[in-house]
Amino acid sequence: MFHQLTNAQLFIALAVLVVVAVVVGDYLRRRKARTAAFRNRFGSEYDRAVRVHGSPQKAETNLADRESRVHALNIRELAAPARERFITQWQTVQSRFLDHPEAAVTEADDLIAALLESLGYPKDSFDQRAADVSVTYPRVMENYRAAHAIAVLPYRAEESTEKLRTALIQFRAIFDELVQA
Repeated sequence: MFHQLTNAQLFIALAVLVVVAVVVGDYLRRRKARTAAFRNRFGSEYDRAVRVHGSPQKAETNLADRESRVHALNIRELAAPARERFITQWQTVQSRFLDHPEAAVTEADDLIAALLESLGYPKDSFDQRAADVSVTYPRVMENYRAAHAIAVLPYRAEESTEKLRTALIQFRAIFDELVQA
């Protein structure tokens, strides 16, 4: 009888192990699919979030929170007259670059902020605004952050015209995304 009890216990233990293995396998498959979905949606912004938050789980929680916040905002498309006004303003900023590169980069940064506000993004700190914008426009966030960093440098006189030109090109990338119909 003792031998049968051991076999029964062995069978139960094996059944529990199989169930645990199936549950763990399913959990890992779902985690992998969730990570792939976030990585696909956010691109390099996902990698940045992992670096900032220290783990994929914390990054994914942050990115999901961003999505919830942005979905609660009243984000809207630009009306045609506003789009034309911003395009005209952008052309003015670009034309000023040749004679006044530092001023043009600052104006480009300000124009992007005004454009975002017109789209319905709140007037928050740059970091919050960038986090919000990353939900809809993740592919241009590296450009936006890099260009903004140059635009707000306190002593840009030491910045080369090439860096300023690069910043304007980076601002142009996000501008083009934002004004698309």
